[in-house]
Amino acid sequence: METITTDVLVVGAGPAGLTAASLLARSGVDALTVTKYGTANSPRAHITNQRAVEVMRDLGIEQRVQARALPHHLMGKQVFATSFAGRELSRMMTWGTGDDRIGEYRAASPTEMCNAPQHILEPIMLDRARELGADVRLHHEVISVRPDADGVTTRVRPRHGAPEFEVRSAYVIGCDGARTVVGRDGGFEFEGEGGKGNAVTVWIEADLSAYTAHRSGALFVTVTPDSQDLVSVWTCIEPWTEWSTIFIREGMAPNDLDESAVIASIRAAIGDDDVEVSVKHVSPWEFNHLVATGYRRGRLFIAGDAAHRHPPANGLGSNTSIQDTYNLVWKLVLVLQGHAGDALLDSYDAERRPVGRQVVDRANQSVDDMIAWFAPMGLASGMTPTEVDDRLREVFGPGGDEHRAGLLAGLDLMNEQFNAHGVELGQHYRSDAVIDDGTPEPEPTRDPVLHYEPSTRPGRPLPHVWLTVDSDDVSTLDLCGYDRFTLLTGAGGGDWIAAAATVSAELGVEVAGVAVSLGLDVNDVYGHWMRRREVADDGCVLVRPDRIVAWRSPGPVVDPTAVLRAVMKTLLARDEPDAAENIRA
Repeated sequence: METITTDVLVVGAGPAGLTAASLLARSGVDALTVTKYGTANSPRAHITNQRAVEVMRDLGIEQRVQARALPHHLMGKQVFATSFAGRELSRMMTWGTGDDRIGEYRAASPTEMCNAPQHILEPIMLDRARELGADVRLHHEVISVRPDADGVTTRVRPRHGAPEFEVRSAYVIGCDGARTVVGRDGGFEFEGEGGKGNAVTVWIEADLSAYTAHRSGALFVTVTPDSQDLVSVWTCIEPWTEWSTIFIREGMAPNDLDESAVIASIRAAIGDDDVEVSVKHVSPWEFNHLVATGYRRGRLFIAGDAAHRHPPANGLGSNTSIQDTYNLVWKLVLVLQGHAGDALLDSYDAERRPVGRQVVDRANQSVDDMIAWFAPMGLASGMTPTEVDDRLREVFGPGGDEHRAGLLAGLDLMNEQFNAHGVELGQHYRSDAVIDDGTPEPEPTRDPVLHYEPSTRPGRPLPHVWLTVDSDDVSTLDLCGYDRFTLLTGAGGGDWIAAAATVSAELGVEVAGVAVSLGLDVNDVYGHWMRRREVADDGCVLVRPDRIVAWRSPGPVVDPTAVLRAVMKTLLARDEPDAAENIRA
Protein backbone atom coordinates (compact mmCIF):
# COMPACT_ATOMS: atom_id res chain seq x y z
CA MET A 1 0.00 0.00 0.00
CA GLU A 2 1.34 3.42 -0.95
CA THR A 3 2.28 5.73 1.91
CA ILE A 4 2.23 9.52 1.53
CA THR A 5 4.26 11.51 4.03
CA THR A 6 3.22 15.03 5.00
CA ASP A 7 3.37 17.35 7.99
CA VAL A 8 -0.36 17.95 8.43
CA LEU A 9 -3.36 15.99 7.20
CA VAL A 10 -6.65 17.89 7.15
CA VAL A 11 -9.70 15.61 7.09
CA GLY A 12 -12.76 17.36 5.70
CA ALA A 13 -13.12 20.24 3.26
CA GLY A 14 -15.96 22.29 4.65
CA PRO A 15 -15.42 25.85 5.92
CA ALA A 16 -13.05 24.74 8.72
CA GLY A 17 -11.03 22.36 6.55
CA LEU A 18 -10.69 24.72 3.60
CA THR A 19 -9.60 27.55 5.92
CA ALA A 20 -6.92 25.25 7.32
CA ALA A 21 -5.84 24.09 3.85
CA SER A 22 -5.45 27.68 2.62
CA LEU A 23 -3.53 28.87 5.67
CA LEU A 24 -1.19 25.87 5.70
CA ALA A 25 -0.44 26.26 1.99
CA ARG A 26 0.18 30.00 2.28
CA SER A 27 2.52 29.35 5.21
CA GLY A 28 4.57 26.90 3.16
CA VAL A 29 3.66 23.85 5.25
CA ASP A 30 3.60 20.45 3.54
CA ALA A 31 -0.05 19.44 3.99
CA LEU A 32 -2.75 17.29 2.41
CA THR A 33 -6.52 17.75 2.66
CA VAL A 34 -8.92 14.89 1.93
CA THR A 35 -12.71 14.83 2.09
CA LYS A 36 -15.27 12.10 1.57
CA TYR A 37 -17.47 14.16 -0.73
CA GLY A 38 -17.13 17.21 -2.94
CA THR A 39 -18.08 20.72 -1.88
CA ALA A 40 -21.51 21.23 -0.29
CA ASN A 41 -24.40 20.01 -2.42
CA SER A 42 -26.97 22.25 -0.70
CA PRO A 43 -27.03 25.67 1.00
CA ARG A 44 -26.62 24.44 4.61
CA ALA A 45 -25.01 27.18 6.74
CA HIS A 46 -25.41 30.67 5.33
CA ILE A 47 -25.19 33.59 7.79
CA THR A 48 -21.57 34.80 7.56
CA ASN A 49 -20.62 37.20 10.32
CA GLN A 50 -17.95 39.89 10.35
CA ARG A 51 -15.36 37.82 12.18
CA ALA A 52 -15.56 35.12 9.49
CA VAL A 53 -15.47 37.71 6.70
CA GLU A 54 -12.31 39.14 8.31
CA VAL A 55 -10.71 35.72 7.80
CA MET A 56 -11.82 35.79 4.18
CA ARG A 57 -10.35 39.27 3.88
CA ASP A 58 -7.04 37.86 5.15
CA LEU A 59 -7.26 35.01 2.62
CA GLY A 60 -7.93 37.44 -0.24
CA ILE A 61 -11.47 36.28 -1.07
CA GLU A 62 -13.62 38.87 0.69
CA GLN A 63 -14.75 40.51 -2.54
CA ARG A 64 -15.40 37.17 -4.27
CA VAL A 65 -17.66 36.08 -1.43
CA GLN A 66 -19.49 39.39 -1.21
CA ALA A 67 -20.11 39.33 -4.97
CA ARG A 68 -21.98 36.02 -4.70
CA ALA A 69 -23.66 36.47 -1.31
CA LEU A 70 -26.86 38.20 -0.32
CA PRO A 71 -25.43 41.57 0.77
CA HIS A 72 -25.83 42.98 4.24
CA HIS A 73 -28.27 45.72 3.26
CA LEU A 74 -30.73 43.12 1.95
CA MET A 75 -30.55 40.87 5.02
CA GLY A 76 -32.44 42.94 7.53
CA LYS A 77 -36.23 42.79 7.38
CA GLN A 78 -37.24 39.56 9.08
CA VAL A 79 -40.94 38.94 8.58
CA PHE A 80 -43.22 36.68 10.62
CA ALA A 81 -46.44 35.87 8.76
CA THR A 82 -49.15 33.24 8.39
CA SER A 83 -47.69 32.66 4.91
CA PHE A 84 -45.80 34.67 2.31
CA ALA A 85 -49.13 35.76 0.82
CA GLY A 86 -50.89 35.85 4.18
CA ARG A 87 -51.12 38.17 7.13
CA GLU A 88 -47.94 39.71 8.49
CA LEU A 89 -47.74 39.14 12.24
CA SER A 90 -44.52 40.89 13.22
CA ARG A 91 -41.33 42.24 11.75
CA MET A 92 -37.90 42.94 13.15
CA MET A 93 -34.65 44.36 11.86
CA THR A 94 -31.90 41.75 12.08
CA TRP A 95 -28.13 41.24 11.65
CA GLY A 96 -27.34 44.82 12.67
CA THR A 97 -29.28 46.49 9.86
CA GLY A 98 -31.63 48.46 12.10
CA ASP A 99 -31.12 52.18 12.57
CA ASP A 100 -30.24 51.55 16.22
CA ARG A 101 -27.47 49.05 15.39
CA ILE A 102 -26.04 49.72 11.93
CA GLY A 103 -23.43 52.21 13.12
CA GLU A 104 -22.24 49.81 15.80
CA TYR A 105 -21.70 47.05 13.24
CA ARG A 106 -19.92 49.37 10.80
CA ALA A 107 -17.60 50.69 13.49
CA ALA A 108 -16.61 47.21 14.67
CA SER A 109 -14.97 45.80 11.54
CA PRO A 110 -13.64 46.71 8.11
CA THR A 111 -15.98 44.02 6.75
CA GLU A 112 -19.72 43.56 6.35
CA MET A 113 -21.53 40.40 7.27
CA CYS A 114 -23.38 38.69 4.44
CA ASN A 115 -25.53 35.67 3.65
CA ALA A 116 -23.19 33.24 1.88
CA PRO A 117 -24.76 29.74 1.62
CA GLN A 118 -22.30 26.90 1.95
CA HIS A 119 -22.73 25.57 -1.59
CA ILE A 120 -21.66 29.03 -2.84
CA LEU A 121 -18.97 29.68 -0.23
CA GLU A 122 -17.12 26.36 -0.37
CA PRO A 123 -16.22 26.43 -4.11
CA ILE A 124 -14.78 29.93 -3.62
CA MET A 125 -12.75 28.72 -0.65
CA LEU A 126 -11.62 25.59 -2.54
CA ASP A 127 -10.46 27.65 -5.52
CA ARG A 128 -8.48 29.92 -3.21
CA ALA A 129 -6.88 27.01 -1.38
CA ARG A 130 -5.70 25.56 -4.67
CA GLU A 131 -4.47 28.95 -5.89
CA LEU A 132 -2.31 29.07 -2.77
CA GLY A 133 -0.91 25.64 -3.59
CA ALA A 134 -3.01 23.43 -1.31
CA ASP A 135 -3.35 19.73 -2.22
CA VAL A 136 -7.08 19.12 -1.72
CA ARG A 137 -8.45 15.74 -2.80
CA LEU A 138 -12.21 15.43 -3.07
CA HIS A 139 -14.05 12.09 -2.87
CA HIS A 140 -11.39 10.51 -0.64
CA GLU A 141 -12.82 8.77 2.43
CA VAL A 142 -10.85 8.36 5.64
CA ILE A 143 -11.27 4.82 6.93
CA SER A 144 -9.16 4.92 10.07
CA VAL A 145 -6.83 7.17 12.05
CA ARG A 146 -4.08 5.63 14.21
CA PRO A 147 -1.98 8.04 16.27
CA ASP A 148 1.25 7.00 17.97
CA ALA A 149 4.09 8.72 19.77
CA ASP A 150 5.84 9.79 16.57
CA GLY A 151 2.97 10.66 14.24
CA VAL A 152 -0.36 9.58 12.80
CA THR A 153 -1.15 6.92 10.21
CA THR A 154 -4.40 7.52 8.34
CA ARG A 155 -5.94 5.08 5.90
CA VAL A 156 -7.68 6.71 2.91
CA ARG A 157 -9.97 5.14 0.32
CA PRO A 158 -10.50 7.03 -2.96
CA ARG A 159 -14.19 6.76 -3.83
CA HIS A 160 -13.54 6.57 -7.58
CA GLY A 161 -12.00 3.11 -7.34
CA ALA A 162 -8.28 3.87 -7.08
CA PRO A 163 -6.27 1.82 -4.56
CA GLU A 164 -6.35 2.72 -0.89
CA PHE A 165 -3.31 4.46 0.53
CA GLU A 166 -1.95 5.59 3.87
CA VAL A 167 -0.94 9.06 4.97
CA ARG A 168 1.80 9.42 7.55
CA SER A 169 1.68 12.87 9.15
CA ALA A 170 2.92 14.69 12.19
CA TYR A 171 -0.57 16.03 12.96
CA VAL A 172 -4.17 15.51 11.85
CA ILE A 173 -6.92 18.15 11.99
CA GLY A 174 -10.38 16.57 12.00
CA CYS A 175 -12.78 18.90 10.20
CA ASP A 176 -14.95 15.95 9.16
CA GLY A 177 -18.28 16.92 10.65
CA ALA A 178 -20.67 15.31 13.10
CA ARG A 179 -19.76 11.78 11.95
CA THR A 180 -16.08 12.48 12.49
CA VAL A 181 -13.71 9.57 12.00
CA VAL A 182 -10.89 11.56 13.58
CA GLY A 183 -13.03 12.12 16.65
CA ARG A 184 -14.14 8.49 16.77
CA ASP A 185 -10.72 6.89 16.36
CA GLY A 186 -9.04 9.53 18.49
CA GLY A 187 -11.30 8.82 21.44
CA PHE A 188 -12.75 12.31 21.69
CA GLU A 189 -15.69 12.52 24.07
CA PHE A 190 -18.66 14.87 24.15
CA GLU A 191 -20.89 16.41 26.77
CA GLY A 192 -24.45 17.59 26.33
CA GLU A 193 -27.48 16.12 24.64
CA GLY A 194 -27.95 14.79 21.12
CA GLY A 195 -31.18 14.18 19.21
CA LYS A 196 -33.17 16.91 20.99
CA GLY A 197 -35.59 17.39 18.10
CA ASN A 198 -36.21 16.81 14.41
CA ALA A 199 -36.25 19.10 11.41
CA VAL A 200 -36.10 18.83 7.65
CA THR A 201 -34.43 21.29 5.28
CA VAL A 202 -35.78 21.69 1.74
CA TRP A 203 -33.94 23.56 -1.02
CA ILE A 204 -36.58 25.17 -3.21
CA GLU A 205 -36.89 27.17 -6.40
CA ALA A 206 -39.90 29.48 -6.19
CA ASP A 207 -40.25 33.06 -7.37
CA LEU A 208 -41.50 34.91 -4.30
CA SER A 209 -40.41 38.37 -5.43
CA ALA A 210 -43.94 39.73 -5.10
CA TYR A 211 -43.93 38.90 -1.39
CA THR A 212 -40.34 39.61 -0.44
CA ALA A 213 -38.56 42.18 -2.63
CA HIS A 214 -40.22 45.09 -0.79
CA ARG A 215 -39.41 43.63 2.64
CA SER A 216 -36.16 41.84 1.94
CA GLY A 217 -34.42 39.80 4.58
CA ALA A 218 -32.15 36.82 5.00
CA LEU A 219 -34.95 34.93 6.77
CA PHE A 220 -38.76 34.75 6.52
CA VAL A 221 -40.76 32.87 9.17
CA THR A 222 -44.21 31.39 8.55
CA VAL A 223 -46.70 30.14 11.12
CA THR A 224 -49.23 27.93 9.36
CA PRO A 225 -51.61 26.12 11.75
CA ASP A 226 -53.51 24.22 9.05
CA SER A 227 -50.32 22.64 7.66
CA GLN A 228 -48.47 19.57 8.94
CA ASP A 229 -45.67 22.05 9.75
CA LEU A 230 -46.74 24.79 12.14
CA VAL A 231 -43.48 26.72 11.72
CA SER A 232 -41.09 27.08 8.81
CA VAL A 233 -38.00 29.27 8.48
CA TRP A 234 -37.11 30.32 4.93
CA THR A 235 -33.56 31.40 4.08
CA CYS A 236 -33.07 33.47 0.94
CA ILE A 237 -30.43 31.89 -1.28
CA GLU A 238 -30.91 33.84 -4.54
CA PRO A 239 -33.11 36.93 -4.31
CA TRP A 240 -36.00 36.14 -4.44
CA THR A 241 -36.28 32.92 -6.37
CA GLU A 242 -34.31 30.32 -4.41
CA TRP A 243 -34.82 29.32 -0.79
CA SER A 244 -33.59 26.89 1.84
CA THR A 245 -36.48 26.11 4.16
CA ILE A 246 -36.44 24.49 7.59
CA PHE A 247 -39.61 22.75 8.71
CA ILE A 248 -39.53 21.96 12.41
CA ARG A 249 -41.15 18.64 13.30
CA GLU A 250 -42.19 17.15 16.63
CA GLY A 251 -41.66 13.69 15.14
CA MET A 252 -40.63 12.48 11.73
CA ALA A 253 -41.91 9.42 9.87
CA PRO A 254 -40.32 8.14 6.63
CA ASN A 255 -43.26 9.36 4.53
CA ASP A 256 -42.72 12.89 5.85
CA LEU A 257 -39.96 13.23 3.25
CA ASP A 258 -42.17 12.14 0.38
CA GLU A 259 -42.08 14.92 -2.21
CA SER A 260 -45.88 15.30 -2.31
CA ALA A 261 -45.95 15.83 1.48
CA VAL A 262 -43.07 18.28 1.29
CA ILE A 263 -44.77 20.21 -1.53
CA ALA A 264 -47.95 20.44 0.54
CA SER A 265 -46.03 22.08 3.39
CA ILE A 266 -44.29 24.42 0.98
CA ARG A 267 -47.54 25.52 -0.66
CA ALA A 268 -49.18 26.12 2.72
CA ALA A 269 -46.26 28.32 3.76
CA ILE A 270 -46.32 30.27 0.48
CA GLY A 271 -50.09 30.71 0.48
CA ASP A 272 -50.33 31.23 -3.28
CA ASP A 273 -50.98 28.15 -5.39
CA ASP A 274 -50.10 30.01 -8.59
CA VAL A 275 -46.41 30.15 -7.60
CA GLU A 276 -44.43 27.42 -9.35
CA VAL A 277 -42.34 25.33 -6.99
CA SER A 278 -39.42 23.01 -7.69
CA VAL A 279 -37.73 20.95 -4.97
CA LYS A 280 -33.97 20.67 -5.43
CA HIS A 281 -32.91 18.79 -2.28
CA VAL A 282 -34.46 17.41 0.93
CA SER A 283 -32.47 16.51 4.05
CA PRO A 284 -33.61 15.59 7.58
CA TRP A 285 -31.50 16.43 10.62
CA GLU A 286 -31.55 16.57 14.42
CA PHE A 287 -31.15 19.30 16.99
CA ASN A 288 -28.04 18.73 19.11
CA HIS A 289 -26.50 20.35 22.18
CA LEU A 290 -23.03 18.82 22.14
CA VAL A 291 -19.45 20.02 22.59
CA ALA A 292 -16.27 17.99 22.85
CA THR A 293 -14.69 17.72 26.29
CA GLY A 294 -11.35 18.40 24.61
CA TYR A 295 -10.27 19.70 21.20
CA ARG A 296 -6.80 18.13 21.29
CA ARG A 297 -5.63 14.60 21.96
CA GLY A 298 -1.89 14.42 21.34
CA ARG A 299 -1.32 14.80 17.61
CA LEU A 300 -5.03 14.95 16.79
CA PHE A 301 -7.22 18.06 16.74
CA ILE A 302 -10.91 18.49 15.97
CA ALA A 303 -12.62 21.59 14.63
CA GLY A 304 -15.99 22.69 13.30
CA ASP A 305 -18.92 20.29 13.60
CA ALA A 306 -16.49 17.57 14.64
CA ALA A 307 -16.07 19.55 17.88
CA HIS A 308 -19.40 21.35 18.45
CA ARG A 309 -22.95 20.58 17.26
CA HIS A 310 -25.96 22.79 17.67
CA PRO A 311 -29.03 24.07 15.79
CA PRO A 312 -28.54 26.85 13.22
CA ALA A 313 -30.04 29.56 15.44
CA ASN A 314 -27.84 32.68 15.66
CA GLY A 315 -26.07 31.68 12.42
CA LEU A 316 -22.92 30.71 14.31
CA GLY A 317 -22.03 27.31 12.85
CA SER A 318 -19.72 27.86 9.89
CA ASN A 319 -18.45 31.11 11.43
CA THR A 320 -17.24 29.28 14.52
CA SER A 321 -15.75 26.52 12.35
CA ILE A 322 -13.72 28.98 10.29
CA GLN A 323 -12.42 30.66 13.42
CA ASP A 324 -11.45 27.31 14.96
CA THR A 325 -8.80 26.56 12.35
CA TYR A 326 -7.82 30.22 12.03
CA ASN A 327 -6.83 29.93 15.69
CA LEU A 328 -5.00 26.62 15.27
CA VAL A 329 -2.96 26.77 12.09
CA TRP A 330 -0.46 29.52 12.97
CA LYS A 331 0.41 27.59 16.13
CA LEU A 332 1.00 24.39 14.17
CA VAL A 333 3.17 26.30 11.70
CA LEU A 334 5.42 27.69 14.44
CA VAL A 335 5.76 24.30 16.14
CA LEU A 336 6.57 22.56 12.84
CA GLN A 337 9.16 25.22 12.07
CA GLY A 338 10.81 24.63 15.45
CA HIS A 339 10.08 28.14 16.67
CA ALA A 340 7.56 27.17 19.37
CA GLY A 341 7.17 24.43 21.93
CA ASP A 342 4.48 21.76 21.78
CA ALA A 343 2.66 23.36 24.72
CA LEU A 344 1.59 26.20 22.41
CA LEU A 345 -0.80 23.72 20.77
CA ASP A 346 -2.61 23.21 24.07
CA SER A 347 -3.84 26.79 23.83
CA TYR A 348 -6.10 25.76 20.93
CA ASP A 349 -8.29 23.77 23.30
CA ALA A 350 -8.00 26.34 26.07
CA GLU A 351 -9.15 29.14 23.75
CA ARG A 352 -11.62 27.54 21.37
CA ARG A 353 -13.47 25.05 23.56
CA PRO A 354 -15.03 27.79 25.76
CA VAL A 355 -16.17 29.50 22.55
CA GLY A 356 -17.68 26.22 21.34
CA ARG A 357 -19.53 25.84 24.63
CA GLN A 358 -20.80 29.42 24.44
CA VAL A 359 -22.00 28.94 20.86
CA VAL A 360 -23.73 25.61 21.57
CA ASP A 361 -25.49 27.07 24.62
CA ARG A 362 -26.45 30.27 22.82
CA ALA A 363 -27.89 28.53 19.76
CA ASN A 364 -30.01 26.18 21.84
CA GLN A 365 -31.17 29.01 24.09
CA SER A 366 -32.23 30.96 21.00
CA VAL A 367 -34.44 28.10 19.83
CA ASP A 368 -36.13 28.07 23.24
CA ASP A 369 -36.46 31.85 23.25
CA MET A 370 -38.60 31.83 20.11
CA ILE A 371 -41.40 30.32 22.19
CA ALA A 372 -41.74 33.70 23.93
CA TRP A 373 -42.98 35.17 20.64
CA PHE A 374 -45.12 32.20 19.58
CA ALA A 375 -46.94 31.79 22.91
CA PRO A 376 -48.81 35.16 22.93
CA MET A 377 -49.78 34.58 19.29
CA GLY A 378 -51.78 31.54 20.42
CA LEU A 379 -51.62 29.69 17.09
CA ALA A 380 -51.43 25.91 17.24
CA SER A 381 -51.33 22.96 14.88
CA GLY A 382 -54.73 21.78 13.71
CA MET A 383 -56.52 25.11 13.95
CA THR A 384 -58.91 25.80 11.09
CA PRO A 385 -58.64 29.01 9.02
CA THR A 386 -61.69 30.35 10.84
CA GLU A 387 -60.13 29.64 14.22
CA VAL A 388 -56.91 31.36 13.09
CA ASP A 389 -58.84 34.45 11.97
CA ASP A 390 -60.74 34.57 15.26
CA ARG A 391 -57.53 34.29 17.25
CA LEU A 392 -55.76 37.02 15.28
CA ARG A 393 -58.72 39.36 15.83
CA GLU A 394 -58.22 38.85 19.56
CA VAL A 395 -54.48 39.51 19.30
CA PHE A 396 -54.62 42.57 17.04
CA GLY A 397 -58.02 43.99 17.90
CA PRO A 398 -59.44 45.96 20.83
CA GLY A 399 -58.48 44.42 24.15
CA GLY A 400 -55.43 42.68 22.70
CA ASP A 401 -52.89 44.94 24.42
CA GLU A 402 -51.54 42.16 26.62
CA HIS A 403 -51.08 39.81 23.66
CA ARG A 404 -49.32 42.49 21.64
CA ALA A 405 -47.06 43.41 24.55
CA GLY A 406 -46.10 39.73 24.74
CA LEU A 407 -45.26 39.71 21.04
CA LEU A 408 -43.02 42.74 21.42
CA ALA A 409 -41.30 41.20 24.43
CA GLY A 410 -40.71 38.06 22.35
CA LEU A 411 -39.16 40.12 19.57
CA ASP A 412 -36.90 41.84 22.10
CA LEU A 413 -35.76 38.43 23.35
CA MET A 414 -35.07 37.28 19.79
CA ASN A 415 -32.61 40.15 19.43
CA GLU A 416 -30.22 37.84 21.28
CA GLN A 417 -30.45 35.52 18.28
CA PHE A 418 -30.62 37.94 15.38
CA ASN A 419 -28.59 40.91 16.64
CA ALA A 420 -26.08 39.13 18.89
CA HIS A 421 -23.08 41.24 17.97
CA GLY A 422 -21.34 40.53 21.26
CA VAL A 423 -21.50 36.77 20.68
CA GLU A 424 -20.38 37.13 17.07
CA LEU A 425 -17.34 39.32 17.76
CA GLY A 426 -16.70 39.41 21.48
CA GLN A 427 -14.73 36.26 22.23
CA HIS A 428 -12.08 36.59 24.93
CA TYR A 429 -9.28 34.02 25.06
CA ARG A 430 -7.58 32.91 28.25
CA SER A 431 -4.58 30.62 27.80
CA ASP A 432 -0.81 30.44 28.03
CA ALA A 433 -0.71 32.01 24.56
CA VAL A 434 -2.02 35.24 26.11
CA ILE A 435 -0.17 37.21 28.80
CA ASP A 436 -2.53 38.99 31.14
CA ASP A 437 -1.47 42.53 31.95
CA GLY A 438 -2.77 42.46 35.51
CA THR A 439 -5.60 44.90 34.93
CA PRO A 440 -9.02 43.88 36.27
CA GLU A 441 -11.49 42.39 33.83
CA PRO A 442 -13.81 45.30 32.97
CA GLU A 443 -17.50 44.89 33.66
CA PRO A 444 -19.65 45.13 30.50
CA THR A 445 -21.40 48.45 30.15
CA ARG A 446 -24.12 46.89 27.96
CA ASP A 447 -25.61 43.45 27.35
CA PRO A 448 -22.58 41.38 26.26
CA VAL A 449 -24.75 39.15 24.07
CA LEU A 450 -26.09 42.06 22.05
CA HIS A 451 -23.14 44.43 22.07
CA TYR A 452 -19.48 44.08 21.19
CA GLU A 453 -17.15 46.26 23.26
CA PRO A 454 -13.71 46.51 21.60
CA SER A 455 -10.61 46.51 23.78
CA THR A 456 -6.87 45.94 23.50
CA ARG A 457 -6.93 43.86 26.68
CA PRO A 458 -4.87 40.69 26.11
CA GLY A 459 -7.00 37.86 24.78
CA ARG A 460 -9.37 40.16 22.90
CA PRO A 461 -9.50 40.63 19.12
CA LEU A 462 -7.53 43.64 17.94
CA PRO A 463 -10.01 46.54 17.65
CA HIS A 464 -10.65 47.89 14.18
CA VAL A 465 -10.27 51.56 13.35
CA TRP A 466 -9.61 53.20 10.01
CA LEU A 467 -6.16 54.67 9.35
CA THR A 468 -4.56 56.05 6.21
CA VAL A 469 -1.37 54.86 4.51
CA ASP A 470 -0.30 56.67 1.33
CA SER A 471 -3.82 58.15 1.09
CA ASP A 472 -5.41 54.68 1.21
CA ASP A 473 -7.84 53.69 3.93
CA VAL A 474 -6.36 50.85 5.95
CA SER A 475 -7.81 49.00 8.93
CA THR A 476 -5.71 48.28 11.99
CA LEU A 477 -6.42 44.61 11.15
CA ASP A 478 -4.74 45.09 7.77
CA LEU A 479 -1.50 46.10 9.50
CA CYS A 480 -1.17 42.55 10.80
CA GLY A 481 -0.18 39.39 8.96
CA TYR A 482 -0.82 35.69 9.59
CA ASP A 483 2.90 35.02 9.08
CA ARG A 484 4.08 37.25 11.91
CA PHE A 485 3.40 38.95 15.21
CA THR A 486 2.75 42.68 15.01
CA LEU A 487 3.77 45.24 17.63
CA LEU A 488 1.76 48.46 17.46
CA THR A 489 3.15 51.54 19.18
CA GLY A 490 2.88 55.31 18.85
CA ALA A 491 5.09 58.21 17.86
CA GLY A 492 7.04 57.81 21.10
CA GLY A 493 7.59 54.09 20.69
CA GLY A 494 10.88 54.05 18.81
CA ASP A 495 12.49 51.83 21.43
CA TRP A 496 9.75 49.24 20.95
CA ILE A 497 10.29 49.28 17.18
CA ALA A 498 14.01 48.66 17.71
CA ALA A 499 13.26 45.91 20.22
CA ALA A 500 10.95 44.19 17.75
CA ALA A 501 13.69 44.07 15.12
CA THR A 502 16.23 42.67 17.58
CA VAL A 503 13.90 40.01 18.99
CA SER A 504 12.79 38.97 15.51
CA ALA A 505 16.40 38.30 14.52
CA GLU A 506 17.17 36.42 17.73
CA LEU A 507 14.12 34.15 17.75
CA GLY A 508 13.57 33.62 14.03
CA VAL A 509 9.94 34.71 14.42
CA GLU A 510 9.01 38.02 12.84
CA VAL A 511 7.70 40.72 15.14
CA ALA A 512 6.82 43.61 12.85
CA GLY A 513 7.01 46.96 14.63
CA VAL A 514 4.51 49.53 13.37
CA ALA A 515 4.24 53.10 14.66
CA VAL A 516 0.69 54.42 14.44
CA SER A 517 -0.14 58.01 15.30
CA LEU A 518 -1.55 61.23 13.94
CA GLY A 519 0.79 62.56 11.28
CA LEU A 520 2.95 59.43 10.86
CA ASP A 521 3.20 57.30 7.71
CA VAL A 522 0.57 55.03 9.30
CA ASN A 523 -1.66 57.95 10.02
CA ASP A 524 -4.27 57.88 12.75
CA VAL A 525 -5.83 60.77 10.94
CA TYR A 526 -9.20 60.48 12.71
CA GLY A 527 -7.59 59.96 16.11
CA HIS A 528 -9.65 56.83 16.67
CA TRP A 529 -6.70 54.56 17.48
CA MET A 530 -5.40 56.96 20.13
CA ARG A 531 -8.80 56.75 21.81
CA ARG A 532 -9.06 52.98 21.45
CA ARG A 533 -5.53 51.66 22.10
CA GLU A 534 -5.73 51.87 25.96
CA VAL A 535 -1.95 52.35 26.23
CA ALA A 536 0.21 55.46 26.15
CA ASP A 537 1.91 56.80 23.04
CA ASP A 538 5.15 55.13 24.16
CA GLY A 539 3.43 51.90 25.17
CA CYS A 540 2.68 49.02 22.81
CA VAL A 541 0.14 46.37 21.85
CA LEU A 542 1.45 42.99 20.65
CA VAL A 543 -0.86 41.18 18.22
CA ARG A 544 -0.75 37.48 17.34
CA PRO A 545 -1.05 36.20 13.75
CA ASP A 546 -4.77 35.56 14.30
CA ARG A 547 -5.34 39.24 15.19
CA ILE A 548 -5.72 38.50 18.92
CA VAL A 549 -3.95 40.81 21.37
CA ALA A 550 -1.26 38.69 23.01
CA TRP A 551 0.19 41.26 25.43
CA ARG A 552 0.47 44.99 25.96
CA SER A 553 2.63 47.44 27.84
CA PRO A 554 0.91 50.58 29.12
CA GLY A 555 4.06 52.64 28.64
CA PRO A 556 7.85 52.46 28.31
CA VAL A 557 10.06 50.04 30.24
CA VAL A 558 13.73 50.18 31.21
CA ASP A 559 14.82 47.46 28.80
CA PRO A 560 12.20 46.94 26.07
CA THR A 561 14.29 44.33 24.25
CA ALA A 562 14.59 42.13 27.33
CA VAL A 563 10.89 42.47 28.09
CA LEU A 564 9.77 41.74 24.54
CA ARG A 565 12.18 38.80 24.33
CA ALA A 566 10.69 37.34 27.50
CA VAL A 567 7.14 37.95 26.27
CA MET A 568 7.76 36.18 22.98
CA LYS A 569 9.51 33.21 24.60
CA THR A 570 6.58 32.82 26.98
CA LEU A 571 3.99 33.07 24.20
CA LEU A 572 5.89 30.56 22.06
CA ALA A 573 6.15 28.08 24.96
CA ARG A 574 9.92 28.02 24.76
CA ASP A 575 11.52 26.41 27.75
CA GLU A 576 12.86 29.56 29.43
CA PRO A 577 12.33 29.42 33.21
CA ASP A 578 13.17 33.08 33.74
CA ALA A 579 11.04 34.46 30.92
CA ALA A 580 8.00 35.23 33.06
CA GLU A 581 10.07 37.20 35.58
CA ASN A 582 11.59 39.32 32.82
CA ILE A 583 8.23 40.37 31.33
CA ARG A 584 7.67 43.07 33.93
CA ALA A 585 11.32 44.09 34.18
